[in-house]
Amino acid sequence: MGRGMNDAFPDDLPAELVPAISSFLPELRDIRRDLHAHPELSFEETRTTAVVTQRLTDAGISWRPLTGTTGAIADLGAEQPAYRIALRADIDALPVRERTGLDWSSTVHDVCHACGHDVHTAAVLGAGVILQSLEAHLRERGIAVRLLFQPAEEVIPGGAHRLIEAHALEGVDAVFAIHCDPSLDVGQVGLREGPITAACDSIRVELTGKGGHTSRPHLTEDLTFALAKIVTDVPAVLSRRLDPRAGAALVWGEVHAGKASNVIPSSGYATGTLRILDASAWEQVGPLLHEIVHSVASPYSVAVRLHRERGVPPVVNGAAAIDLLRVAAASTGLAPVPTAQSLGGEDFSWYLSRVPGAMARLGTRTPGGRTYDLHQGDLVVDEEALRHAVELFTGVVFAGRVKPGED
Repeated sequence: MGRGMNDAFPDDLPAELVPAISSFLPELRDIRRDLHAHPELSFEETRTTAVVTQRLTDAGISWRPLTGTTGAIADLGAEQPAYRIALRADIDALPVRERTGLDWSSTVHDVCHACGHDVHTAAVLGAGVILQSLEAHLRERGIAVRLLFQPAEEVIPGGAHRLIEAHALEGVDAVFAIHCDPSLDVGQVGLREGPITAACDSIRVELTGKGGHTSRPHLTEDLTFALAKIVTDVPAVLSRRLDPRAGAALVWGEVHAGKASNVIPSSGYATGTLRILDASAWEQVGPLLHEIVHSVASPYSVAVRLHRERGVPPVVNGAAAIDLLRVAAASTGLAPVPTAQSLGGEDFSWYLSRVPGAMARLGTRTPGGRTYDLHQGDLVVDEEALRHAVELFTGVVFAGRVKPGED
């Protein structure tokens, strides 16, 4: 048996579990399509929260809202549990225009679920409804389940802090999440012990000067040229000042300066993300980045302001929690496969800094079909993945327990 197991075996699932999932799946698919058609941006997920909480109420699951924001926390199972497991879903969408042409495409202009959060939300909701129908089994085994419907995963700082402040992890022994992975086939689950994502910060560099005429750049600060040097030289220098094994990548997403071709502007800015695989390098990079930005801008006599919004550390999966996911996958017929650490950021990391747990990658690609990419408006998820997500979440609840100190 793997680390973290007690007396629960893969064949210890309630006999009613698989039939219950199959019976509920058509409704759950409709819920997911409804969420997909009505995406909402970070901290604006009012309708999404209402849809989720209404279905929780209909199932007899008690829940509470988050004060001053969207999202909800729900509890079911044993009232005085020997073990409490949390399942987390991120419920927000992205400011991306959908291009799938599906019948349930986004009805909101330039907003869509291009990261699969509609699948995450539906899966945790589905797991909760199914587990509520099996509550007698949970009570018999002393298990409680907490459902975390988190707003604003896609922004920095994200909604994980709001749930932690709302005591969402109080009394929780382990927490689990999934993330859609369109590079894996449906039926596959990507598992990795240790870091599975990167640290991620938001970076903004602002330059200011007097401005002037493009015919006389020597009489003013050539701010646009200086900004171009920031965009090109800072990532290059950073790559030579950090250990290459840290896996740092500074990539710009927005650059702006000026409104006329013959005017040197008086201000400009560039924004982007800094992603680092190594947590120690992330902790120490601040002073170095400040030094590099100012050094690059110095020859051009512009005023410089660097703003670094510390985002998230890497998601670091515990070994015992990964073993539980392997057992859950085996017990429900899923195929665990190795997966690599990515440069993506995820605020699920803040939960794992306080409670043992793990994030799995859920295969969403139709076998033999096209490989899509996340954060793109053409992302299509094979809906059979929804079944497997619910199977994994419910399976891990019954798979065993992460014992204190194991992760």
